[in-house]
Amino acid sequence: MPFDPSYHADSVRRVKSIARQMSPPAATSFTAELVPQAPEDALFGLARAYRADEDPNKVDLGIGAYRDDSAKPWVLPVVKKADEILRNDPELNHEYAPIAGIASFTSKAAELILGGPDSPAIKEKRVTSMQTISGTGAVHLGALFLAKFFPGTKKVYLSNPTWANHNQIFSNVSLPIAQYPYFSKETKGLDFEGMKAAIHGAPDRSIILLHACAHNPTGVDPTLEQWKEIAAAMRAKDHFPFFDCAYQGFASGDLMKDNAAVRYFVEQGFELVIAQSFAKNFGLYGERAGCFHVVTGPAPDAQATISRIASQLAILQRSEISNPPLYGARIASTVLNDPKLFAEWEENLRTMSGRIISMRTALRSKLEELGTPGSWNHITDQIGMFSFTGLTEAQVMKLREDAHVYMTKNGRISMAGLNTRNVEYFAKAVDKVVREAQGV
Repeated sequence: MPFDPSYHADSVRRVKSIARQMSPPAATSFTAELVPQAPEDALFGLARAYRADEDPNKVDLGIGAYRDDSAKPWVLPVVKKADEILRNDPELNHEYAPIAGIASFTSKAAELILGGPDSPAIKEKRVTSMQTISGTGAVHLGALFLAKFFPGTKKVYLSNPTWANHNQIFSNVSLPIAQYPYFSKETKGLDFEGMKAAIHGAPDRSIILLHACAHNPTGVDPTLEQWKEIAAAMRAKDHFPFFDCAYQGFASGDLMKDNAAVRYFVEQGFELVIAQSFAKNFGLYGERAGCFHVVTGPAPDAQATISRIASQLAILQRSEISNPPLYGARIASTVLNDPKLFAEWEENLRTMSGRIISMRTALRSKLEELGTPGSWNHITDQIGMFSFTGLTEAQVMKLREDAHVYMTKNGRISMAGLNTRNVEYFAKAVDKVVREAQGV
């Protein structure tokens, strides 16, 4: 058919006429009512404010990352050695990891948290492990699995307070959350009776999230005898334990001491899950190496049960990230599988935990020397990266305004941010705001 210019022009006019009659398209489908502006993450907002502060005396006690006595990030010497080994491996490639991760890493990670190859869960082959995007990814994978498959009361009980991200992770997979008492403002220690009462009062077969060691944010841990009572209370109500472990070896410098609660629950035959991070104890913060472990209870069909669980975890992992990242897991695997490097890693852990313990001692001593009102024994009674100082939000903001000290509003400080150069400065700043608040 020959081209007819008049027909073409008429078609164009009709299209333009229809277009004029149509209402203009909406500028966005995502209006402010549907997608409101979210608040900035409090912790990373704090870090941004610290970086923008030009005062030479500023002190960063916010984000929990280890710093040496010069306030510098510390690459563990053993990590440098593992990195050298990897870089000189002629067989090294960058192919996909299996969906479940690097087996040499996940198997040793399981041994680390469960107490070695003689753990009953490992000997009886009733544990499965998935490499994750650090501890956050492990908590998320566990939350996703329980949201889909847990047959009990689908409500997660979190300590009050807890790591702030716990709330968001479980809410994102539509698992309701509740709280159990944990920190006593009066004693600045564990509210043990309140915790036990809440465990007894929770509906049967609830999920109870427990910090394995170095509780974040308080630094307050149950004693082993208290863990035994907690286990008994949970057994009486048939609750399901979800352990989050971000600080094994970093808390006390002793890997076996820091996994004692997990080992006890496994020995008692609990079915449980564990989120495990290697950010703090290897200094691999940005490499995101972690594991999620499921331990099923002892039973004749335990191996079949764990096989089914592993198959479903693989499907969840595949739909989320497909394959976990390699570098951090390779570093950790190299160390965990070499006895000499493992021993050196333990020494590195003692260096980090020892420096933090020394800062706890120094801070308490300075405050007591100054006669700062109140008792400060909780600084040394607490353990791990963080200390719940007991300072109020008003005092925290006053410290930021007057002394350029950056810490979270609830009074939590990262002990790793203190060093021999700033601990006295911080103690004097705390002394000042406490006295002002009390009119002393």
